[in-house]
Amino acid sequence: MGAMDISTALSNFITSQLPAIKRYWQQGGQRLITIVVAVFNQLKTSCHKLMVIYNIIFKQLDKAIDKLAKHPFLDALENNYLKMTASLQKQQQALGHSLYYEKALLYADLTRLNKPIGILLLLWPTLIALWIAAEGIPDYSVLFVFVTGVILMRSAGCAINDYADRDIDGKVERTSQRPLATGKITAKEALLVFAALSMMAFILVLFMNPLTIAMSLVGVFLAVSYPFMKRYHYLPQVHLGAAFGWSAPMAYAAQANEVTAVTWLIFLATVLWATAYDTMYAMVDYDDDIKIGVKSTAVLFGNQDKLIIGIIQALLIMTLILIGQRAGLSGFYYTGVAAATAFAGYQQYLIKDRKRNLCFQAFLNNNWFGLVLFIGVALDYQFADVI
Repeated sequence: MGAMDISTALSNFITSQLPAIKRYWQQGGQRLITIVVAVFNQLKTSCHKLMVIYNIIFKQLDKAIDKLAKHPFLDALENNYLKMTASLQKQQQALGHSLYYEKALLYADLTRLNKPIGILLLLWPTLIALWIAAEGIPDYSVLFVFVTGVILMRSAGCAINDYADRDIDGKVERTSQRPLATGKITAKEALLVFAALSMMAFILVLFMNPLTIAMSLVGVFLAVSYPFMKRYHYLPQVHLGAAFGWSAPMAYAAQANEVTAVTWLIFLATVLWATAYDTMYAMVDYDDDIKIGVKSTAVLFGNQDKLIIGIIQALLIMTLILIGQRAGLSGFYYTGVAAATAFAGYQQYLIKDRKRNLCFQAFLNNNWFGLVLFIGVALDYQFADVI
């Protein structure tokens, strides 16, 4: 049989089978439609039955809840709750009008516990020094002492600062409502608060090594003397930087029982950083300081304030890079330095017009500057073996 004959036979076969194939698909389609309709009807019936069941259940629950709500026990519970709430409200009102409560609020205002930015700005270099000294997570007891000490000494510093400025705070818009300036607390009270907080911090330091205890005496001197410096020279911000920065070598010494070149580089970086951000802070009070004769770097720098802040920030970044090289830090740390550099640039943008509110925002933004640096240090030591 030739190829032509096979092709003709195959064509004839397919042609003869087409009606059967067509009938099969038609019957199959009808069966599929029948099945889909049956399933849909079954689902519809099931859903209807479920709705009936749900309605019965919900009605029974509603009746049970109504019955329970009318139970004498719940009425008694509600009455007791209302009495307890009323009693608590009376106690809160009495507490709010008590002398001790009002004094506590005034002392919290005096020590700026309601404004933790100062605690954070002091905390970041302290933590960085601890992590570098320990080459990772520091001893928990040392960490506790220094975190607590930061809170205590910053609060003490605020108290002695307000004592020193008690005669001028009332003449400055930003500080005119401080409790010592308004006479709500006395100078003696401020001194007692400073002494109590400083003593608590010193007691904590006594649990550290002799080197740290000896260094703490310098820290107390810097904290006490800083508030008075604005009367004698134009660099109180540098003095503040030394006071804030001294926590770094103390923390390093407490963890490592020694001070090294890296220790003093961290101290230098903190002094530069505090000088920059506190100059931004002083720019907020510039007009008032000129009127009353208070000295500051903002007054000293005058129209060159933005440029000099920028130079200080550049020196700070260079110092941070040098710290990384001396401490053997790597990628994560330098990423933190890069992020901090970006924040420094943003701060320059904020102070470009010397507007009070934006200068204050630039000052607050330094919290992020310190945070990204600490994260960079912590991550670098945490993942040093990985990378």
